[in-house]
Amino acid sequence: MRMRLMLLGGGSALGQALIRLGAEDDIGFLAPRPPEGGWNAANLTELLDETRPDALVNLAYYFDWFQAAAVDDARLQTQERAVERLAELCQHHAIVLLQPSSYRVFDGARATAYSEKDEPVPLGLRGQALWRLEQSVRANCPRHVLLRFGWLLDDSREGVLGRFLQRAEQGEALHLADDRRGNPTPVDDAARIILAVLKQLDCESPLWGTYHYGGHEASTSLSLGQAVLSEARHYRNNLPEQVLAQAHAARADALDEPQHAVLACKKIFHTFGIKPRAWRTGLPSLLDHYYRHG
Repeated sequence: MRMRLMLLGGGSALGQALIRLGAEDDIGFLAPRPPEGGWNAANLTELLDETRPDALVNLAYYFDWFQAAAVDDARLQTQERAVERLAELCQHHAIVLLQPSSYRVFDGARATAYSEKDEPVPLGLRGQALWRLEQSVRANCPRHVLLRFGWLLDDSREGVLGRFLQRAEQGEALHLADDRRGNPTPVDDAARIILAVLKQLDCESPLWGTYHYGGHEASTSLSLGQAVLSEARHYRNNLPEQVLAQAHAARADALDEPQHAVLACKKIFHTFGIKPRAWRTGLPSLLDHYYRHG
């Protein structure tokens, strides 16, 4: 890797996976610790003026964007301003910006898979913030790659997977939608994709733009929950026998979460040669890491 790589959010679950997988290929990241109050426009300006990497992966707000149950509007607005400034700085210093985004930029009203050509119409505050920051990155930093991921699953206790497993261990009745669909994407698989993109950008391939990635085989949230429980029983014997089906419209997050969130991943394959990996094959290592190291 000839490029000097910077990683914001190296302490996040995806950041840790990226550092771990990168080390296997002798790819290292400059991963500065976030300041006391987190990254903002001012301290990002100081950081990039001093360090000037060749490429930057921004996972600074990974948990809020991909794992938190909810994020308040004021917090999202602060993060939007920081990303806007980050994009301006990357353009000014000729830094390639790799910015993850999400299926949440779509409203989920159509049952067929969303491609990069489809117009985003986000539902909730988080989806709206992600769509605005995407536009900000495009406007301010032409040398960018926006990676929209499907349902990201990581081993954090407070994340989507962790909250589900804790409810299961506490004996709560588990309900998940049987008519909500998406692409489960284990965090190690997402890290693999980011590394694959960086390797090709290192060859000075100007492959800027927006790309979709999600684990192979679209799933309902109910099927995903059943698969997770099945794997989790290798570690816990007190888990419920089943997950109960519930309609998407009856879910508490129905106004924020797209009902249909399947992403078409042809563009990333045709451009980078990246094939989606079956998400089910990633569950054993994900659950192992959750229970043994979480």
